Amino acid sequence: MANRTGGQILVDQLLIHGATDAFCVPGESYLAVLDALHDASMKVTICRAEGGACMMAEAAGKLTGKPGICFVTRGPGATNASPGVHIADQDSTPLILFVGQIDGSMREREAFQELDYRAVFGTMTKWATEIDDAARIPEIISRAFHVATSGRPGPVVIALPEDVLTDLADVADAEPYQVTEQHPAPAQMADLAQRFAAAKSPIAILGGSRWSPEAIADFQAFAERFDLPVAVSFRRQMLFPADHPNFAGDLGIGPNPKLLARIKESDLVLLVGGRLSEMPSQSYTLFGIPNPGRPLVHVHADPEELGRVYRPTLAINASPAGFCAALKTIEPPKAPAWKGAGAAAHEAYIAWSEQPAPVPGEFHPGEMVRWLRSQLPDDAILCNGAGNYATWVHRFHRFNKFATQLAPTCGSMGYGVPAAIGAKRIFPERTVIAFAGDGCFLMNGQDFATAVQYDLPVIVVVVDNGMYGTIRMHQEREYPGRVSATTLKNPDFAAYAKAFGGHGERVEKTSEFAPAFERAVKSGKPAIIHCLLDPEAITPAKSLSTIRAEAFAAQAKK
Repeated sequence: MANRTGGQILVDQLLIHGATDAFCVPGESYLAVLDALHDASMKVTICRAEGGACMMAEAAGKLTGKPGICFVTRGPGATNASPGVHIADQDSTPLILFVGQIDGSMREREAFQELDYRAVFGTMTKWATEIDDAARIPEIISRAFHVATSGRPGPVVIALPEDVLTDLADVADAEPYQVTEQHPAPAQMADLAQRFAAAKSPIAILGGSRWSPEAIADFQAFAERFDLPVAVSFRRQMLFPADHPNFAGDLGIGPNPKLLARIKESDLVLLVGGRLSEMPSQSYTLFGIPNPGRPLVHVHADPEELGRVYRPTLAINASPAGFCAALKTIEPPKAPAWKGAGAAAHEAYIAWSEQPAPVPGEFHPGEMVRWLRSQLPDDAILCNGAGNYATWVHRFHRFNKFATQLAPTCGSMGYGVPAAIGAKRIFPERTVIAFAGDGCFLMNGQDFATAVQYDLPVIVVVVDNGMYGTIRMHQEREYPGRVSATTLKNPDFAAYAKAFGGHGERVEKTSEFAPAFERAVKSGKPAIIHCLLDPEAITPAKSLSTIRAEAFAAQAKK
């Protein structure tokens, strides 16, 4: 091997490990990497803010199962990227964030933008490190890919000192990484079969990451053979086809009461891939802790998650792919006591998700989502950040294919727009829609310029009710009538789109949405559809006034 700069060695390793895309905000601290990328086959997406860049990389990791790659500069560049790292951590997404660092000779002098990245990112990553020797770059990058994808996937942060990137080294490249798969033992599968034989009302809940179309197909076949109701965890709706006759719905915020009742009445819960954290567990009330209160079979790729919160009756350390492939080895009881449960659960889901109830005002987000459901291709990718607007998307859209949903289970605002841009960059042939509230959009709305720069015709649906709606809803529940720090005065988002060189539409009535959407698609440009929502329309089930009145009534009883 000939001498190469550390920057060149680094880029060569990324290519060896199969990286095709990198998202970045450039910085002088990693110029040597930027120079090496000049002649590399990787696509580099230049972003307008580090938070958006890291979220784009996280979205790429979610969709592909391979580590999303992001480069940012030191100090404020790194801290600006931290929301994307936190999302990858809580959402179990493989991500590698590279951070430019000061020259090693200046360490611990509080040099310009100096930070200790092991300390800053240590609690929200699987591994945070700094490279001190250019010759060790192949070793550390190889380890980073393995760490980010193994067990429960997550983020890795690597600091890159300037001198290491410009140093020359003669070092061999690493071999391409391989994801470590875990498989259940035959005895565990036999145990599972016996538990199903003894059950009267079982249900499955799918969540987490490390899924694939093949794993989903295997579980689908299992559910059909066992006539098993199948639910999915919060914002993991793409893990089981919504139109499948065994689909029971999603365990999100404000879920179908009939689904909650079915889970509470079950005598066997098969949890595959997920952690059953705060949101899907309904603030940890759905099951007892540590004893769940009913037989729980927990399947997870990370042994540290098994028994971490809930003590499972049967713990299986396996990836979703490894476990679902093994499901072919077990047979259902000859006369299951729960016969017809799959169809009954699906019927309850359809009734819950079919007809949106009326809401105050002339624009109805539920009807908008239902119309989109009838128009979008099955492989369309729907993205959203955090806010009450997303509840209509989750309840009334039906996800039928894998890799069609990008939504942060950690509830991070500002995610929808950069996620959509990252998705469109990875899959330019697919339809990509971002949903954002007015508060949510302006947290990363500047990266609409990135969509324009790369001719990525994403469509952003901004639902504008003039406030931080979710916080206002909680405020009215806890402190009714005392509005504080939740009101917003917004720009004309359609004009915003046009100012960036995109297409803009303004929608005030439900009937105006379909033609506006069709014009946005026809434009061939990145587009923003600015939808004005009555502030009273706060959830699919209740108005803001109703929530306030209930809170006052509860106070009066005290």
